[in-house]
Amino acid sequence: MRIVYAGSPGIAVPALETLMELEQAGEHEVAGIVTNPDSPRGRHGKPEPTELSAAATLLSKNRTDQGMPALVQLKPENHAAEVLDQVAALKPDLLISFAYGHIFGPRFLGLFPQGGINIHPSLLPRYRGPTPIQAAILARDRETGITIQTLAKEMDAGDILAQERFPLSGEETTGDLSALVAQKAAALLPDLLKRLSRGMLIGRPQAHEEASFCSLITKEEGHIDWSASAVSIAARIRAFTPWPLSWTLHGEQYLYILAGKPVTAVEPGAKTKPAVPGTVLGIDKQEGILIQTGEGVLGVTRLQYRTKKALVWRVFLNGVRNFIGSSLG
Repeated sequence: MRIVYAGSPGIAVPALETLMELEQAGEHEVAGIVTNPDSPRGRHGKPEPTELSAAATLLSKNRTDQGMPALVQLKPENHAAEVLDQVAALKPDLLISFAYGHIFGPRFLGLFPQGGINIHPSLLPRYRGPTPIQAAILARDRETGITIQTLAKEMDAGDILAQERFPLSGEETTGDLSALVAQKAAALLPDLLKRLSRGMLIGRPQAHEEASFCSLITKEEGHIDWSASAVSIAARIRAFTPWPLSWTLHGEQYLYILAGKPVTAVEPGAKTKPAVPGTVLGIDKQEGILIQTGEGVLGVTRLQYRTKKALVWRVFLNGVRNFIGSSLG
């Protein structure tokens, strides 16, 4: 089969690498990729390619070194007629999408005789939408998974072709879980494509009445509400790492809380008497800096002022006077 692969962030890279390995083995051919346009990044705002595009460029070099054509990259602003013509020229059979961030219209999907499939990092129909990994962490789920589904008119509502579930420890960040999902998704593709090419794959309709949804996350959601519980705040810290990060104010300075968890017990002598939420109570050798929340105490072990380096809590306190006893937020 000739495959067009659509995606943009780093989570989509291992699956592309697997597709290229299958191509090397003569099982399938990657006709091209579709990714988002280059966009300004970093302090200087210089346009840079998506992580998938950057990876595709490196993979394409290996391809050309072996005398094969360079991997075609399409970076459409929208799916207008020009893009449809460019994709049609690739003579594709199948579309595979993973974290591309756009909904494909019927005219676009009509270019693929074998249709399209989508990799979604949740146990559909749970968490349809753009942020299922963060949603699972915020909900403090005990398990999550990966679903490969057919592309349908409604977002993430296609028939389920394959699904894998795995437990969560309750300590994963979005970055950790994204890396795990990326590898597991890539591992599912070879067998699935083999069965699909042989006509042996039958989709299972989703239980639409059980569907739940997640939405895009904004920078503002990183603002810590210290009146919330320590358990809830800790989950948000993990869900918002590496973006947009969880932050509070210390005086007039933005302070990122990079790692923290609810404190269940502290060493004798540590100050734990309830105070106003956001109050820095003291320290514990094991738990770090103790901060009062609306319900329980949060132990913070890594933090960072916006213009400074990230520091472990002991080093941070060495450079900040009168932090113990201050109020955050």
